[in-house]
Amino acid sequence: MGEVIGALLPLAVGIAVSPIPIIAVVLMLLAPRARETGPGFLAGWTAGVVAATTVLVLIADAIGTTAATGDPKTPVSVIVLLLGVLALVLAIRQWTDRPRHGAAADLPGWTRTIDRLTPARAASLGFLLSALNPKNLTMCVAAGVTVSQGRLGAGLQIVAVAAFTVLAVCTVAAPVIAYVAAPDRMRGPLDGLREWLERNSATVTSVLLLVIGVVLLGRGMGGLID
Repeated sequence: MGEVIGALLPLAVGIAVSPIPIIAVVLMLLAPRARETGPGFLAGWTAGVVAATTVLVLIADAIGTTAATGDPKTPVSVIVLLLGVLALVLAIRQWTDRPRHGAAADLPGWTRTIDRLTPARAASLGFLLSALNPKNLTMCVAAGVTVSQGRLGAGLQIVAVAAFTVLAVCTVAAPVIAYVAAPDRMRGPLDGLREWLERNSATVTSVLLLVIGVVLLGRGMGGLID
């Protein structure tokens, strides 16, 4: 169980530092309906991570990820290796598309309509951003394979997915919880966080994806060599 949690940590961090959902929830918390849309977005974001990871664990369990000897199956190692390559490609893309020094990143067009979102639409947006984002799916696929390879019982698999989810959503949950606890005191820090993320999110994300890509490449190559 400890090895599984340890292997899940960098994958969960890969989701946690996704800049777009953090910027989105910060914008919601600075909007008039913050107390409704912020928690709604958090609920959708969490549900998306849980749903994607759970489905992928079930798929990995169904196809089998380990041989009778306990070593990873060759196709599974190839998948992990390809996930590492994909993470590196995403890292390069993030780095080359980063804004120039001191400039803010271009945000998706839907961020301009955040102040008009209802709680239900905020929840739907959170679900879609977490469950269908290519980077998140890469992390969730790797997490599903990791949990399945751990040969855990159903109960411990639930614990592993829960631990993965808690860390993955913490960067979205933290500003929501802080705003609910002290809304007047959080407006300044939230605005500062938004500006910092707009300037530096691409650099942070590319470095993290580079590290995760190297880790996944090592795991995949290790499985093939063994």
